[in-house]
Amino acid sequence: MKDVAGRVAFITGGASGLGLAMAQSFTGAGMKVAIADVEDAALESTRQLFDESNAEVITMKVDVTDRDAMEEARQQTLAAFGKVHVVCNNAGVALNDNIAEMTYKNWDWVMKVNLDGVINGIVTFMDDIRSHGEGGHFVNTASIAGQYGMPNLSAYCGSKFAVVGISESMRIDLADDNIGVSVLCPGFVETGIYKSERNRPAAFGGNVAPAMKERPDGAVRIVDGQEMQTMQPSAIGDIVLHAIQNEQFYILTHSEFESSLTKRAQEIQDSFAYWQNYREKHNV
Repeated sequence: MKDVAGRVAFITGGASGLGLAMAQSFTGAGMKVAIADVEDAALESTRQLFDESNAEVITMKVDVTDRDAMEEARQQTLAAFGKVHVVCNNAGVALNDNIAEMTYKNWDWVMKVNLDGVINGIVTFMDDIRSHGEGGHFVNTASIAGQYGMPNLSAYCGSKFAVVGISESMRIDLADDNIGVSVLCPGFVETGIYKSERNRPAAFGGNVAPAMKERPDGAVRIVDGQEMQTMQPSAIGDIVLHAIQNEQFYILTHSEFESSLTKRAQEIQDSFAYWQNYREKHNV
């Protein structure tokens, strides 16, 4: 979708962090944007930000786990702009804990937002994008944690692995409909996801305890003995816009993680040889 001017984007988790950065990059390119978020203060701040510009933006409070709320958001977006071309399923939360200590409420909260939220965005807008015949694009926010397992992030990794898998299938299924797909897998970005408990509903444990017991601090993180640079959301917003315009599927923003992904790929490759040898040895 080279020419995005005048096209309409719907962004979940759009009032802060990566979502807000996408909205700013999109409006800078002439797009109309519907921003959905669950956080009142962030929505108000975003309204004020865009009120000072000439951008065509609407904001709405939406819980992505609520399918009726997503449908209402869809109707508001269509009423304002007529069509939707780009859907960014970006809302997400993070939680870290050893899997032995994970409760049902921990699992349910992370999966409801990170996985069901993406599914709800896809189902809510799919028919609209297919029917107008002007092409479109889905951007599903996963994480580098959707590419290989990390300690104390079982639910987060599980949800993000699922988003990557869904996106890979979507790309195939929608190829004939002129609908592109990108899966965003960033590393460390300076966002509020490390304080996800601020939006944790009481039904899933509330905000009495930090969701991330180990919160990164500063511009440099150490992972597997390597320094990992923290990116600013604005850079990711521009990267996502570029991916949409140039039909790029994988958005792997942090090359510092390449060695870890290569190690995982090598272990998978070696496993094929190991089990082929086993089959030959046991004649199965």
